[in-house]
Amino acid sequence: MKDAIAADKLAFRLFSDGKTDVPLRTQIVSEKQNGTFLFMPAYAPDLDAAALKIINIFPNNIDKGLSSAPAQVLLVDGKTGYVNALLDGATVTQLRTGAASGVALDVLGRKDAKRGALIGTGGQAAAQLEAMLCVRELETVLVYDQNSERTRAFAEKMDQELKRYGTKILPAKTSDEAISEADLIITVTPATSPVFDGSKVKAGATVSCVGSYQPHMQEMDPVILERSAKIYFDSQEAVLSEAGDILIPLEEGRITKKDFTGDIGDVLAGNIVGREQADEIIVFKTVGIGAQDLVTAQKIYERAREAKIGTEWS
Repeated sequence: MKDAIAADKLAFRLFSDGKTDVPLRTQIVSEKQNGTFLFMPAYAPDLDAAALKIINIFPNNIDKGLSSAPAQVLLVDGKTGYVNALLDGATVTQLRTGAASGVALDVLGRKDAKRGALIGTGGQAAAQLEAMLCVRELETVLVYDQNSERTRAFAEKMDQELKRYGTKILPAKTSDEAISEADLIITVTPATSPVFDGSKVKAGATVSCVGSYQPHMQEMDPVILERSAKIYFDSQEAVLSEAGDILIPLEEGRITKKDFTGDIGDVLAGNIVGREQADEIIVFKTVGIGAQDLVTAQKIYERAREAKIGTEWS
């Protein structure tokens, strides 16, 4: 995860510096299956690499014991146009999506953060949790999901699997309980209505909202946007093309574009300011950009070649 966070930092900087070609992703909605097909291309001349990720979001899969985001990534040699590798897209997505929150919480979160909250226990949740633990030495993280049994099972599993971080992972009975004392908050759900009370978020908290990826979806309480000192994105253009978390409050007039601070890549490049005061509430909204998949896949490919891991074809 630390390597993935480093890869995302590079991806965000390349993107903000205009050194990637990342068309907005293509969406095809399946109302029949309550699913979405997503196609995400990217090209980075500096890396001599291109990629295409095919990721299909099917929330009902979780009840079938399947991944809610099955995916593949094609990594392409930028010099020849040949496909270099086919990678498991679920792994790449989990790493780079978790790492996006890791980047935001690392760059924008309070250095003395001790408590975290995670809302959502689906296919992306474990990587989100690990990213949070990677960037801050937290004492506790409270986890909440509408399904109490799934919440308890997830917390117990993660408490064991991530024990090396020295953080206690505990289930919360309500989202209020999870977030009320949290310095770092991540939401990763397919919700169509807010999953937490924005008035309960404490001063100085940093919130990363990950799950809303369609205009009708909204996991973020607009109150937190009204209370926030700064609002950042992975890509403002991408967020405004699809994320209900921002589009709905904009339409309702609860926020305006003047409230937006900018993209996280510009913070990394030193072009815009990050956190300035300890008591600022800061929001980061990510929908994912192809540059993340490209850089993460390239780093995995390079590591695999060095270690002679994977199946070669000719």
